[in-house]
Amino acid sequence: MNKAIVTLDDATFDEHVKTAEVPVLVDFWAEWCGPCKMIAPVLEEIASEQAGKLQIAKLNIDENLDVTRRFDVMSIPTLILFKDGEPRVRLIGAKPKGQLIQELSNYL
Repeated sequence: MNKAIVTLDDATFDEHVKTAEVPVLVDFWAEWCGPCKMIAPVLEEIASEQAGKLQIAKLNIDENLDVTRRFDVMSIPTLILFKDGEPRVRLIGAKPKGQLIQELSNYL
């Protein structure tokens, strides 16, 4: 995995999202999810291109039920953008890079 992408879990989620100096886009995913695998390279590109402006993090829903339930993640991939520790944008499903950037542009 790209070193620009952080892996979060139930124990590290709150601290990371609340203390981040830039918005954090959390990718709620699972190993068995085809669309999650399709969007992974797109997120790696965005993580590299937006370094310093946006942090990308991944959270495996099968291993981290607490955070998954807290944010009512029912479908994956779900991408939630957190700014100042609060969820600001929720995107569901695999989307092309241009569409993702456009939907996140207010926070970049």
